[in-house]
Amino acid sequence: MFSRWFALWGAFFLVLLFGEGVQAQAPDAKARIILGKAEFPINEYYTISFSLSGAPLERYSAFPDLEGFKKSGKSSTTTTRIVNGQSSSELTITQRYAAYDEGEFVVKPFTMTVNGLTIRSPGATLTVKTQPATTSVPATPPPAPAQEAPGIGLLDQLFGKPKPQEYMEPKDNAFLALVPDKTTIFTGEGVHIGLYFYLTPADQGLLAFHNFAGQLPDILRQLRQPTAWEESFDEQEIYPETVVAGGKTYLRYRLYEAEFYPLNAQPLVFPEVALQMIKYRIAKKPEAGLDNRLAGYKTYRTTARTIPVRVLPPHPLRDQVPVGNYQLREAIDRTTFRTGQPFTYSFIVEGEGNLSTLNAPQPPQSRPRLEIYGPDVQQELKRQSGRVGGSKQFRYRLVPTKPGPVPLDSLFSLIIFNPTTARYDTLRPEIAPQVQGQKQAGAAFHARPDDPFYQQVLTSADNTLQPVDAYAAVRRYANIILGALLILAGIGWWRGRRVEP
Repeated sequence: MFSRWFALWGAFFLVLLFGEGVQAQAPDAKARIILGKAEFPINEYYTISFSLSGAPLERYSAFPDLEGFKKSGKSSTTTTRIVNGQSSSELTITQRYAAYDEGEFVVKPFTMTVNGLTIRSPGATLTVKTQPATTSVPATPPPAPAQEAPGIGLLDQLFGKPKPQEYMEPKDNAFLALVPDKTTIFTGEGVHIGLYFYLTPADQGLLAFHNFAGQLPDILRQLRQPTAWEESFDEQEIYPETVVAGGKTYLRYRLYEAEFYPLNAQPLVFPEVALQMIKYRIAKKPEAGLDNRLAGYKTYRTTARTIPVRVLPPHPLRDQVPVGNYQLREAIDRTTFRTGQPFTYSFIVEGEGNLSTLNAPQPPQSRPRLEIYGPDVQQELKRQSGRVGGSKQFRYRLVPTKPGPVPLDSLFSLIIFNPTTARYDTLRPEIAPQVQGQKQAGAAFHARPDDPFYQQVLTSADNTLQPVDAYAAVRRYANIILGALLILAGIGWWRGRRVEP
């Protein structure tokens, strides 16, 4: 009976212990707003960002409109960390604002909704300093749709029903274009694809978007490439940009953009895609008090494009070599090194390319002077101004076991292919630590000054030697006490039975 209750209570505590642990590990989505610096020259952007961690981005509300500023594009940054096999990601979307003039401006408190989470900002007071700069004038919004003039029924009764207006369809200079930034690429090299709608400022009153949200999914389905890795840009707002093409000024609307990285030598084929727009016809004889327009529809189409993909030059590891314009940046957490004293070395690859294909440099198995642990991986991906790049950091923990030089250049290296020069290159460390012997005998390990666990626990721990069989003795005493309690319980039960009539 006692053992059964003991087992039940033990199972109950195990469920509480491990059940709570599993729930605590479940990630929760967190979002916050980040405001840019409050003082800046007029030729720099002011920024408002939000970051999201613990969940993928599904939807978010529009960034606020600021008085005295014009929205001037967005960028996104994805930071991925892998520590001890546990991965976490944080996405940051940044909206840029261009100031029209110098002076002080007030950003009123505002809220945004990210994945259903409401996040608030208290606002700020901005100071735009004097700097020579050229700012663009915001595009004039399209006119409101046609409405029937008030009182027209009364006029019909007095003067008779007027003749219906006659309309004509003016010629527009708008077009839909799929624009790649390269005409040919290597396998693994990125190509930026942008889907844009162009129109002249004079055409703004003639054209308007029609059910764009309903047309976009089919357009994206046609632009998908089954043989390429896609990095899409997180844009949810459509706004005009003033550009000059062929000596003519246009308003350009960015409808979609992405970076494609071909996985093999098959060409990237982009078919013709269509976009339906509202186009107004103009009355031949305009009348006062009427809109003098009649809404209709017009379909614009892109030109089909094919981008050839070239095979990489011969190389023993051609199928494993990452492709991109990369540079190496190193970091180390010490300036002096001793045997048994761990240090951290970071191998950081920066530049433009598909960072997901970058694998950690693998040191050789034979390294008699060194113990190597890791790496911990952190990736930061940026999408901005039609470019995709960032950095990927591989952080290793090294413990030298013998004095002498540490040949990092022979331990860590990464072969890459540079598509700009069409050549292979090897990223190698330049840092060369020199390890010295220990000052004190027997000091095989030292606490890291930046590790709170070692600061609070290890330095104050009892270093008295304990017998090897200490845990066996504790188990033996516990069994003796448990047996004595069982005997007492049995005696109590036996005496209770004798007392019963």
